[in-house]
Amino acid sequence: MSLVFHRITFAFEGSASPLIEDLNVHFPFGWTGIIGPNGAGKTTILRLAANLLQPQQGSIRRPVHAVFCPQRTDAPPESFVPFIQASDAEACVLRGRLQIREDWAQRWNTLSHGERKRAQIGVALWQQPDLMLIDEPTNHMDATARDLLAEALGAFSGIGFLVSHDRFLLDTLCTQCLFLDPPQAILRPGNYTAARAEAEREEKTLLAERKVRHQHLDRLTRTARSRHDEAARADRKKSKQGLAPNDHDARERIHRARVSGKDGQAGRLARQLKGRLAQAQADLSALKVHKRYAPNFWLEGSVSPRQVLFSMEETSLRLDASRQLLIPGIRMLRQDRIAITGANGTGKSTLVRSILDHLHLPEAHLVYLPQEIDLNQTRRIMEEVHRLPPEQLGRVMTVVSALGSRPERLMQHLEASPGELRKVMLALGVLRRPHLIILDEPTNHLDLPAIESLEAALRDCPCGLLLVSHDLPFLSHLAHTRWHLHEEKNTRDITLRIHGGFHENPRDGTLSGDPSSSIL
Repeated sequence: MSLVFHRITFAFEGSASPLIEDLNVHFPFGWTGIIGPNGAGKTTILRLAANLLQPQQGSIRRPVHAVFCPQRTDAPPESFVPFIQASDAEACVLRGRLQIREDWAQRWNTLSHGERKRAQIGVALWQQPDLMLIDEPTNHMDATARDLLAEALGAFSGIGFLVSHDRFLLDTLCTQCLFLDPPQAILRPGNYTAARAEAEREEKTLLAERKVRHQHLDRLTRTARSRHDEAARADRKKSKQGLAPNDHDARERIHRARVSGKDGQAGRLARQLKGRLAQAQADLSALKVHKRYAPNFWLEGSVSPRQVLFSMEETSLRLDASRQLLIPGIRMLRQDRIAITGANGTGKSTLVRSILDHLHLPEAHLVYLPQEIDLNQTRRIMEEVHRLPPEQLGRVMTVVSALGSRPERLMQHLEASPGELRKVMLALGVLRRPHLIILDEPTNHLDLPAIESLEAALRDCPCGLLLVSHDLPFLSHLAHTRWHLHEEKNTRDITLRIHGGFHENPRDGTLSGDPSSSIL
């Protein structure tokens, strides 16, 4: 049993160039990480392997029983109810390992996206497929849930594809990684850290080679210019124009030079060097080095004239029949940077929705990115982009480029991956000169380079910043204050605790540091 891509070429309808071209690769047992920027074709590789897409050229030999776990978790997975009700050992072990509760099938709409993802993957593992294809499994998951998932996936014995921006998961599970750079794909051995280190060594070698070839081209260019000037002087010397009619000696010297061929030597050398120069230019062009964009795109006026962006009196918010979120009096000033953290299901998105109802600023100066955006809304947003005037469209595409996506691909159709859409929405928000940016799980669906680019962009953002995320290193680089939602064991109530500093254990998300830093 194996999975083999043989000379696979795939392009979306209307695309000017293929997304994948002449891909030959054999995938063994174990997990393969699929790595690449948003829009590079990671999900396309999964859908091709799952027989949900057909290539224009080539063939795929695949196991019979394949299960695909998409990014979205809008609806319960097929067979979820039978999985919940099953009494076989495998179902019981998976439900316990992933902490899936029996009432989840009845209250799917109230589950957090992290809980839905655990349910989706639990059903997939229960089916014991030969081939398992998972797209961003740790989106919306806290550190505890991520560890549960890694343990469950680590026990899978078939062929697995893993698309993820979670370096911990990629390093824990993967034994090789497929790096996508359309239309090429390169398979490198090792987990993400090892494979990425190899890719960086290759890039450094490429940059060094490009520098050498550039220097060689510069030397040839200077030599060619010198020989061209020399040939021009020789042409002037061999001309009899301007000689006196009776200057027989000068005419004889020019005649002898023409007969001996010495008069054309400089020209021949110049012509020979022209060929070498063309080859050097071709060699330099053959070395492709990716452009890197600095994310300095914030506009003036992105600071609210109002001191307070929002405020809430002490209150409580109902989460479900047995739990409530207790909120002290809170407020946010115009240049505050606040992180909201907490385990799955503790009410982070509920808190954000309540904050949106208490804003003290015009909606036109708000940028809000929710956790998930459905396909219909995605198309509406992309239609808005396509209708922008040229100047605004250029600025939006500049932001998208700075965040690591290719504008030309986005402009070919109205489809956008969840990661690409987040970049587009942030770019549209920049045009509005925002006074407040609220991002609910902004690193979900983003590739690793895009996360780093987003972090760099938000670090320079002049307006207020409110971030909800399980990516604690990302938050710690951007936020100055942490609002942590803590579940009280005795009452099951959730309380919002405000911490004046941001110090965390990246492995489990616990707060550390001087307890006196806590305001409450």
